Amino acid sequence: MKDMDPIRRRMAELAAEIAHHNRRYYQMDDPEISDAAYDALMRELQTLEAAHPDLAAADSPTRRVGAPPLEKFGAV
Repeated sequence: MKDMDPIRRRMAELAAEIAHHNRRYYQMDDPEISDAAYDALMRELQTLEAAHPDLAAADSPTRRVGAPPLEKFGAV
């Protein structure tokens, strides 16, 4: 299982980076990367998860739908 450590580590790095960019985009309305760069991160994580489903985290960004609304939008 030691040979899976770099894969597990990369998947965790990607998940953390995607979570960071989700916050910047959806909650702060201040993206740091292009949509194409974000999509590339998601594709890489999806590819790794498809190849190693046993390493996929239950809270992976690939399994989430949507994000909370920005605070500047009031309740209706």
